[in-house]
Amino acid sequence: MHLDSTHAAGQPIPAASFDTSRRLIEDAKRRIPGGVSSNFRMGIAPTPLVFERAEGPFLFDADGNRLVDYYLGMGPMILGHSPEPVRRAVARQLEDGILWGGQSRLEASVAERFCEMVPCAEKLRFAASGSEVVQAALRLARAATSRRTIVKFEGHYHGWLDSVLVSVSATAETAGDPGVLSRLPGSVGQDEGAWANTEVLRWNDLVSLERRLATRDVAAVIMEPAMCNAGSIRALAGYLQGVREACSRHGTVLIFDEVITGFRVAPGGVQQLEGVTPDLATFGKCLGNGLPIAAVAGRAELMDLFATGGVVHGGTYNASPLCLAAADATLRALQDGRVLDEVGERGQRLMQGIEAALGQAGVTASVTGFGQIFHVAFGLSEPARDYRDLMRMDRPRYVRFCEALLSRRVRVLERGAWFLSAAHQDEALEVTLRAVREAVREV
Repeated sequence: MHLDSTHAAGQPIPAASFDTSRRLIEDAKRRIPGGVSSNFRMGIAPTPLVFERAEGPFLFDADGNRLVDYYLGMGPMILGHSPEPVRRAVARQLEDGILWGGQSRLEASVAERFCEMVPCAEKLRFAASGSEVVQAALRLARAATSRRTIVKFEGHYHGWLDSVLVSVSATAETAGDPGVLSRLPGSVGQDEGAWANTEVLRWNDLVSLERRLATRDVAAVIMEPAMCNAGSIRALAGYLQGVREACSRHGTVLIFDEVITGFRVAPGGVQQLEGVTPDLATFGKCLGNGLPIAAVAGRAELMDLFATGGVVHGGTYNASPLCLAAADATLRALQDGRVLDEVGERGQRLMQGIEAALGQAGVTASVTGFGQIFHVAFGLSEPARDYRDLMRMDRPRYVRFCEALLSRRVRVLERGAWFLSAAHQDEALEVTLRAVREAVREV
């Protein structure tokens, strides 16, 4: 990648226009509510964007802008946009068939490679989305324990379905007392009965969890082992180990939701980095580098309940050959860890550059997380420990910062997360940091 002549050093980056995207979104609203097919794509300033193509670290939009992309499809594109090995594998499979309603040789071979990479994975089942495999994991836990209660944590996201979309995006006004957390549905229209057995605790607080598990009526504890959907917060020293021990002692199934962190922060996810093995774990996003594939994996005696214990798991698109082809190519690229190490090293340099630019501009902010996925929180002078800390972020100012970056052709998520890929090489980082230095002065 080379800087355009209009972006010459010493000259301000000319502002991008998004008028075509704005018009296309307005037109789309005639048939599509909000002009988009996911609520998480609505309300983006100055408008949701319409794209024409993608390559490497870049998106090319309907207005002709080339954007350095840190959305990466909301996380999946760990190898970058349209990587040649994935495209080649999918094209080859496309010649042989799209969907068979049966098995393929790839299903077993990808499962074998997956289980070699992921510490908890003795067996697995494939599905099409992270939301689906979370529900499968919860069903397994209830079947195995004959208990009903699920414990999740404030601010942790496990999909958009009724049973788990609880206390995901609370505000300081709605969250309740830190000692007695409110259980808040995330959407109008949720069935209260679906989350009646879902309880919410504060993450990184081992004492409260141990107290709750002592009653021995909790089927499962589910968590993001690093809180990356909201804030890229790592667990405190000893916390995951303590949770593992408490769950084992009280007969509770421990589930790690690694839909974001799996195959991104390490070949085996956070469980590999932290040396803590859950009973079950869920994966998605990076597994197929953009194609819709997910998995629930874990201990054989739990997973075998799908085959011998009466636990139903289905899905027309589960183990689709096209998606398995993408997963096979992706896991081959990631298995030895070198690609992820390189992404992490460049990400750490980007984090340091952003932190320096913000500091020089006098902006109080915390830049935390992994090189492969990190979080920028305006208004925090110390790294957040849990969701309550994230509530103190200056979100309006950060949204203005994101819009200022977008006008300079750098696209970042307004919730604070930055995803990196293997395609984000040094020159892309250089362009990004130049845009950051200009944008921070604007806000």
